[in-house]
Amino acid sequence: MTTPTFAPGDPCWADLMTDDVEAAQKFYGELLGWTFESGDKEKYGGYVTASKDGRQVAGLMAKQPDQQEMPSTWGIYLKSDDAEATAAAITAAGGQVVVPPMTVPEMGVMAIAEDPSGAFVGVWEPLSHGGYSLVNEPGAVGWHELASRDYDAAVDFYRKAFGWDISVMEDTEDFRYSTLGEGDQARAGLFDAAKFLPEGVPSHWLIYLVVDNADDAARKVTELGGQVLEEPRDDPHGRHARVTDPFGAVFMLHQSLV
Repeated sequence: MTTPTFAPGDPCWADLMTDDVEAAQKFYGELLGWTFESGDKEKYGGYVTASKDGRQVAGLMAKQPDQQEMPSTWGIYLKSDDAEATAAAITAAGGQVVVPPMTVPEMGVMAIAEDPSGAFVGVWEPLSHGGYSLVNEPGAVGWHELASRDYDAAVDFYRKAFGWDISVMEDTEDFRYSTLGEGDQARAGLFDAAKFLPEGVPSHWLIYLVVDNADDAARKVTELGGQVLEEPRDDPHGRHARVTDPFGAVFMLHQSLV
């Protein structure tokens, strides 16, 4: 099992902002077999790193006092070799830098931006923390996908701000979807969700968490206090269910059918 590597612009990390870090650890630990390690509170603000079989798969953090009205949510980070330069490119491409580049001691440099379609996306310039050390295996992230209310603006933005090589997978009146990279080399997806997102739900990034059996995992989500928003169903890429954790953070379950 090799450690993944990430090119600039690739999704390289995801973390959860939640109302209750301890309860979230119980939920994801029982659902996915994650174990957890808390960082130095003074240095890292109580940030928790989740691992599967000793390999890092995600982060968890508590909402700050000024974030209490915000929903619990999963966020993703795209790799950058120079966070300051990426922040400038984000602004030039029509995005907004919400949190300017800041150093996380020894780990890396992070920033948070809002793309022109209204989705938040993180930037990560690695130092000692290179991102995921496990992907595409049960208990790890298998896919990242932007559900966008302004697909054309999103495609243009990620091409310009992050240097994405966009491949159009489908472009019909009913369904538009592009990927970062092509075919088996694709690393993320952009979905025209304007017709599908419920009223009031903004553009957002989704993570797909790999499970052995999507039906069993969906039942487990409910048992653990989460909610199944869309029951498991097959598509050409696997079997998927859209679910939330007990605090409303949305994510996808993904089972490979290969």
